[in-house]
Amino acid sequence: RRRSSWYRRVAAGLLALALALGLGSVVLWRTVAGRPTDGRDPKAIPRVAQARGELTGDEQATIDLFKQRSSSVVFITTRQRVVNLWTRNIASVPRGNGSGFIWDDLGHVVTNNHVIEGASEARVRLNDGRSYRAVLVGRSPAHDLAVLRINVPFDRRPAVPIGTSADLRVGQKVFAIGNPFGLDRTLTTGVVSALDRTIRTTERHTLERAIQTDAAINPGNSGGPLVDSAGRLIGINTAIFSPSGAY
Repeated sequence: RRRSSWYRRVAAGLLALALALGLGSVVLWRTVAGRPTDGRDPKAIPRVAQARGELTGDEQATIDLFKQRSSSVVFITTRQRVVNLWTRNIASVPRGNGSGFIWDDLGHVVTNNHVIEGASEARVRLNDGRSYRAVLVGRSPAHDLAVLRINVPFDRRPAVPIGTSADLRVGQKVFAIGNPFGLDRTLTTGVVSALDRTIRTTERHTLERAIQTDAAINPGNSGGPLVDSAGRLIGINTAIFSPSGAY
């Protein structure tokens, strides 16, 4: 009896200690956090989002430019035929992707030659999701340019207005639209950083009088347009000068 009574006293003491610790932790939490855990503090006042106000003129101009030109930029995916050396079977496998833009109302699309080089077929996807098989019209490896053609039966996308590059000045604002890393309809902004650059694109070919820009250009941007603040085409995003291969 004495032992059972002692056990009861110990159990009662432990229960009281547990309750005290529990209440103490709740009080400590309420004190440290400054608010109740049940979310019913009458003193709690929800924060209200502040009105942004009007966009700046420069922001609105950039938004308008992207709306007008993004519909002219296309997403190009390519496939390549490979032969299984054991079975001799021929399979078509994905090769890569890049960007391009509508050149005219006849369905011509301009891109870089290295986007389609080595490919057995290419597809062009418009900004509204429609996809068409492309036909190679011609290419110039020395200039890293290629022309494709697609047959769009209705609601054709507008061509990019053509500008001039001979009168560009360092510091002039430029915009690049393309599909870096396969992320379609991406806009990056920057300035003309330098002019008349010479870039070796392959072991055999060198591009001269290239435009250098600090607008972010990454794999997948190749073939996309570089436009000025008036939305006119002034160049084609072609090469990246980077130790890592990315911007």
